[in-house]
Order: sequence, then structure tokens, then C-alpha cells
Amino acid sequence: MSAVLEWTEVILHYTTLLCLIGLAVSLVLLIYRIVVGPSNPDRAASLDVIGVCVMATAAISSILLVTTKLNDVILLIGILSFIGTLALAKYIEMGVIIERDAD
Repeated sequence: MSAVLEWTEVILHYTTLLCLIGLAVSLVLLIYRIVVGPSNPDRAASLDVIGVCVMATAAISSILLVTTKLNDVILLIGILSFIGTLALAKYIEMGVIIERDAD
């Protein structure tokens, strides 16, 4: 039984490392899409997906480090990414983020 547990631990380690490499490649491609993107909505979508990739990176790092301390970090990244996406969408739609009265 102990040999099976050691084998699964090795598989989990290699799988998480492979996932981190995949996330790093996708982050590089998303940054390229932000820089070169053909339109502003494409850039906004890329920023939103970058937030999801950073959350996934924190989750996989939490699995690798065998800790639950990064759960709060994952939630904070999700909230900030959502607020940033809303602000960027409002800016793209209206041209301003905070509307001011002419009075």
C-alpha cells in the first residue's frame, strides 16, 4: 500500500509541474494578445483570462506546497479580477469609468 501512495505522490508532483508549465505558456500567449490584440474587447478578454490563470497558478501552487493558506489569495485575485474586468468594460463602452454630473 505504501508503494502505491509513493507512486501516486510522484504522479501528482509531475502532473502539477506539467500544469504550471502549461499555465506559463498560456500566460505568455495572453500577454502577446494584450500587446498585439486587434481590438480593445480582445485585450479585455485576455486580461480576464490572465486573472483566471493566476488563480489557477495559486491553486496548483497550493497543491504542490500541501497547504490551504493560499485559498484567501485565490479569492482575492478573483474579486480584483472581476472588478477590473467590470471597470475595463465600462471604460470601453462609455469612455469613462466614473460618471460626473455637469452641475
